[in-house]
Amino acid sequence: MARAVGDLLAAFDAELENEIVIPPSWNVAPTTDVPILLERLVDGSVARQLHIARWGLVPSWAKDPGIGPRMINARSESVLEKPSFRKAVRSRRCAVPADGYYEWKTEGRSKQPYYVHPRDGSPIVFAGLYEWWQDPAKAEGDPERWLLSTSILTTDAPPDGYAGGTLAELTALHDRVPIPMDQSTLAAWLDPRDDDAAALVDLVRAGAHDVAETWTIDAVGTAVGNVKNNAPELLIPVAGLF
Repeated sequence: MARAVGDLLAAFDAELENEIVIPPSWNVAPTTDVPILLERLVDGSVARQLHIARWGLVPSWAKDPGIGPRMINARSESVLEKPSFRKAVRSRRCAVPADGYYEWKTEGRSKQPYYVHPRDGSPIVFAGLYEWWQDPAKAEGDPERWLLSTSILTTDAPPDGYAGGTLAELTALHDRVPIPMDQSTLAAWLDPRDDDAAALVDLVRAGAHDVAETWTIDAVGTAVGNVKNNAPELLIPVAGLF
């Protein structure tokens, strides 16, 4: 995610509750901060806001934030039942904007990273969840007492049998994909007045593959495997395994 705050606000018709800074990153790692979009009722009206959250959801009941790295993704098939996610999916849904994401393919001893992104350069918005966790070690009034964290929903990759195109390539890469949303699905997913979580999960799952078909996949260099490497050069295409 390398877009400026102002660009994200304009792209998603959002506003800020507090000023935030989003450093550009071409190699986002778990537990680092990412932008999220959420909607809240403010004086009876729905307000769409841009916030910063740690990637890796920390449930409100967690003893410490160490659980976060295991919660970067939430399986959409079980999100309604899992204790870590079932409350958030009913009332704390969000969207995670990104320019694209990396996936790895292994063939024999070779392991090749691929950059998955929209063909037209527009941002992706993944269906996500968010939670607030209170640090009992910090004093009342400490601005760092509350941790905002997020997780991205995933679904099954398209089944085998596609003759070609992006969906076939996604299936060849991995059996799971993060769930992307179009603008209408985004609006429904974020709406804080809708508490039919099961129907909303079905909605985002149903549209995921259609959105993913608009993506393209580029093989990139293995430098992305080290989170210390973080520059636009990581996106330069190389020869791949496909």
